[in-house]
Amino acid sequence: MDLGSIKPERTGLVIVDLQNDFLHPEGAYARGGQKNADISALPESVLPIAEELRQKGGWIVSTHFTLVPGKAGEPFISPHLKELRPFLTKGDFTPGGWGHALVDPLQPADLSVEKVAYSAFYMTRLEWVLKKAGIDTLIFCGIVTNGGVASTVRDAHVRDFKTIVLSDGCAAFSRDTHDQSMGDLGTVSTIMTCAEAQTLIEGL
Repeated sequence: MDLGSIKPERTGLVIVDLQNDFLHPEGAYARGGQKNADISALPESVLPIAEELRQKGGWIVSTHFTLVPGKAGEPFISPHLKELRPFLTKGDFTPGGWGHALVDPLQPADLSVEKVAYSAFYMTRLEWVLKKAGIDTLIFCGIVTNGGVASTVRDAHVRDFKTIVLSDGCAAFSRDTHDQSMGDLGTVSTIMTCAEAQTLIEGL
């Protein structure tokens, strides 16, 4: 990718699923015993990039994993997810709820999109709002590297967005899984550290 062609006002930092129910000590995953130091550290790592991009006129785009409530508020949960995360229950990842929201340090987002699968492009308005905003370059951070991040990056790639993935701005529940996924994503995206991306944005 030609880094010299990047324009800050056409660039979006895509924050994949850094939500209270995933990260906060009182969120759904902490309640289920699913804590991870690498994931917990992400907001602090990503914040300087978000602040710099805001100052340069860029966009903050937040994707939100969502459990859509059905009758009596009981969520629709895919069988594979229910097997992996049996602790998920009514009220978790509910649209408009506290647990569904972007973590406080990274707020506010300019654009927010609910998603129901790994990719934030699947059955969502993400591509539409990105095009309306004039965004052609996406810098990715968030969780999990091998799931929501990887799927969304690949879908962005086939839609001809220029993409950058922050190697230390993403995390998975396993460091080995994260490292392997970063290697795979290097075939379709430019890989940078948070420090390298901040330097890039500062120079735009």
